[in-house]
Amino acid sequence: MSLRRRIEKSHMLATALAWLAGSYLALCNRTTRWQVAGLDDLRAALAQGPVLLVMWHGRSVMGALHWPVADGPLTSLYDASPIGRVSGALQRRVGLQSIQMSRKTANLAASRIVLKRVRAGVSIGLTADGPLGPAQLVKDAPLEWARVTGVPVFCYAFATTRGRRLNSWDRMLVPRLFGRGAVVFARFDEKIPRKSDEAARAALRERMRLFIDATTARADALIRR
Repeated sequence: MSLRRRIEKSHMLATALAWLAGSYLALCNRTTRWQVAGLDDLRAALAQGPVLLVMWHGRSVMGALHWPVADGPLTSLYDASPIGRVSGALQRRVGLQSIQMSRKTANLAASRIVLKRVRAGVSIGLTADGPLGPAQLVKDAPLEWARVTGVPVFCYAFATTRGRRLNSWDRMLVPRLFGRGAVVFARFDEKIPRKSDEAARAALRERMRLFIDATTARADALIRR
């Protein structure tokens, strides 16, 4: 049986791999000299209630470690793929409230789950380009959930001087030990209308894409990547 199938069938194996990955990432986090921008703005927003946190999948691997858990809980979403299950176990390991979302889950059902968590005072974190891509193209979920919940939207990105790109669809950035790094949280201040046509939604997705790109570029610039 392939490793992929083993992970799909075994919660214990996914948890074990998450422990190994989490231990490595936690060590990278401790040995990296981080610059952080925008954290005070995020904390001020969290003092008023939950937020929606969006990021590119390729810059998401450190997000669980950089979320200010002491300022408010975060629910993160993951799918049932092998990497998704490991990611979900890793998120639980660092204190986040992860939820597995089936690829068959309808948008309305997913929105109800998210709304229920937000009403309980829990922030929501997700990748704007989803678990399967295409990379750096905003899906409907971030805007739909921002519309349904009405909470502030923040974008997240990290960069590091010591890291490697995985040979994957999203070219995920994974840090190495003893580098310099930057973390950026930035508020997306675009108003999300309650009703809009497809042209308006497409324009808003493009503005969010540009904003997440700018947030990522800002993190890169802080370390002159």
